[in-house]
Amino acid sequence: MRVRFAGLLGLVALLGAAFVAPAAAQDALIESVCLVTDVGRVNDGTFNQYAYEGMLAAAEDFDLEVTFIETQAQTDYEANLATCIDEGYDAVITVGFLIADATLAAAEANPDVYFIGVDQFVPEGSPENYVGVQFREDEAGFLVGAMAALMTESGTIAGVYGIDIPPVVKFRNGFEQGARYINPDINVLGVYIDSFTARDRGASAAEQFIGEGADVIFGAGGPTGSGAIAFAASVGALVIGVDQDEYFTTFQGGEAVGAENIITSAVKRVDQSVYLSLEALVNGDLETFGGGGTRVLSAANDGIGFAPSHDANVPEEVIEQVTAILEGLKNGSIETGVDPITGELLETM
Repeated sequence: MRVRFAGLLGLVALLGAAFVAPAAAQDALIESVCLVTDVGRVNDGTFNQYAYEGMLAAAEDFDLEVTFIETQAQTDYEANLATCIDEGYDAVITVGFLIADATLAAAEANPDVYFIGVDQFVPEGSPENYVGVQFREDEAGFLVGAMAALMTESGTIAGVYGIDIPPVVKFRNGFEQGARYINPDINVLGVYIDSFTARDRGASAAEQFIGEGADVIFGAGGPTGSGAIAFAASVGALVIGVDQDEYFTTFQGGEAVGAENIITSAVKRVDQSVYLSLEALVNGDLETFGGGGTRVLSAANDGIGFAPSHDANVPEEVIEQVTAILEGLKNGSIETGVDPITGELLETM
């Protein structure tokens, strides 16, 4: 499905003051943008949606013509990229680790088109028209893992994850490390599911973990993880969302069943990364765009964080402890013990 936009876009209003339009651009390098999702939809409530919202905010601020293509299967990546290019878009955003190879090939074949790869590592020697954007998901996971450990009453917490690609591995290992930072003896359960769109399988995994005593469930795997936390919250478990604040998406701003049980979300500012990359191109600023390399968003540059607790009953002292951990991650006094590229555990912390 593709929709073409220009001018005022209603969804941008949801972003509020998150973005501030700069002065008029000089020597703009782009006027149009095409976004290709990972498998899933632009209203998935997590990763794809956050990238889409960043594009919409840029479209509004810079008067860009934008469109999107929702990927139905991994075999569609190349064809979807080709559609964006054949229709003459100046920049292409691709969402997800799994589309990286197709994005690199497209960038090499189309030097006059700019490519922004979210959750993609751009290796040395890559073309200057291709920038990768990565995140310290391990830091975001560490924060919410600490909160889970502070909130559990049973001493058992769990995570339901999507495909075990590096960003997801970083979330999982960060979550488990953060929990053990608070309580080295905590019981942590977890499972990878080989799909990002299997809400029913996510729910089944959550049900199993609750049966094993988990009273806090973290979902990190697109709609699969959202399915896990939606089920868990509906039966009274505390839950933690991912990517953006799932209180507003999965739990419909407090209207969905179990909304009082989402205690936070592990936030990665995918929207901000997309916006800033497009802003650089609009301003003709290739140095800031960073083509041929990878931009990393972390606690230190406010690229990750944790969401408010909204309707959940989270003690202020817990919020204060997690905020202190965030400050420690920012200034380097606390480390996650997770490799920031692969997501694997380091030998020493």
